[in-house]
Amino acid sequence: MPETRDTQGTGDIERALGRFALRRRRASRDTAEPLESMTAPAFRSVVAERLRSLERDVAEVRARVNGLLFVVAGAVVTQVVLRLFA
Repeated sequence: MPETRDTQGTGDIERALGRFALRRRRASRDTAEPLESMTAPAFRSVVAERLRSLERDVAEVRARVNGLLFVVAGAVVTQVVLRLFA
């Protein structure tokens, strides 16, 4: 008898894992863009859009770094002027 319960438990687990895997595949297929099955022009369009987004992000980071550099340079100039005339 214990062997029958073990076999049934294993079958239940296998079925549950199968259902879980199926749901996971469906969810990933619905949310992600299937790049493998895209046509070449659609793939180029997706890549171009991602590249434009990346360029915007890099431009924003560069602007922030430039702002920080100007603040630091301004603080240094202020300290030099204060030490010279104080």
